[in-house]
Amino acid sequence: MDDLRIAVVGIGATGAVLAAALLSRDPNTILVDPRPGLREELEKGGIRITGQLDYQVPVRRFFDRIEKCREHRPNCIFVATKTFHLPQVLEELKGVFQEGTRIVSTHNGLGTEDLIAEAFGPEAAFRMSLNFGVALKGPTAVETAFFNRPNHLGALVPENRGFGQRLAEHLSAGGLDTECVDDIKLFVWKKMIMKCTMASICAVTDRTIKDALEFPPTREIAECCFQEVLAVAKAKGYDLGEDYLTQALGYLEKVGVHKDSMCVDIANKTRTEIDFLGGKVVEYGKETGVPTPCYATMANLVRAMEDRYLRR
Repeated sequence: MDDLRIAVVGIGATGAVLAAALLSRDPNTILVDPRPGLREELEKGGIRITGQLDYQVPVRRFFDRIEKCREHRPNCIFVATKTFHLPQVLEELKGVFQEGTRIVSTHNGLGTEDLIAEAFGPEAAFRMSLNFGVALKGPTAVETAFFNRPNHLGALVPENRGFGQRLAEHLSAGGLDTECVDDIKLFVWKKMIMKCTMASICAVTDRTIKDALEFPPTREIAECCFQEVLAVAKAKGYDLGEDYLTQALGYLEKVGVHKDSMCVDIANKTRTEIDFLGGKVVEYGKETGVPTPCYATMANLVRAMEDRYLRR
């Protein structure tokens, strides 16, 4: 992939892992993040990933604004910001975008790839569903709690299958096992049904996923939410079958010993991603005529908590 010029926008926990894997294959990979002081930290020690993944990589090309990487003409851009930053990022990418550029959403949430398609056309849009759990341990240090290989990546148009396959191979060669799939939205739904359901419950109750599923009152809320989101997914064309819920609950009970990232957002009094998680399920429910009262309640509770500190 000598013709590939990759940029990663957003060097938080997820973006740092992506960047480390890509840098291990191509030291000229471009990193972009506006966080004050990040350049100095990266120049001093590069990126360090520990836990289930292990990287120590230097960084050559870092910019604090997207427009500054224009001269390098990146033709594949991974966006690993918080979901609520995506509209602004896409607006800024208009100054960098060129014909043939692919933009890969690696976000949590539903519908992020559709925002890319709206801004640049479906032929530019890719989506990646990440199957690892990470946490920042310092400005450029990340610990990987688990990695259920592989990640999944796909395009919105079948003509991009070949590029997706090459990109998946490039990531896999860097140690971040990735499979290119024909219907990426299916894999997004499979993961996000779990994420969308448990994020709000954990955030409101300040419990780990495991604790929320073991406590009967929150377990009851979770099961109600699961039924609603499965009905919404089916209305959107993705019937995950009768066994999905059993498998999902079994998976969550096994890996859910940590708190969801939305708990961290609430604890840190920062903006949450509720609009692309539970809020998006409610939005899709209204579009398809599927009632989502439990989801609406949980999403609105998160918004109420968020509003209380953001207004201050």
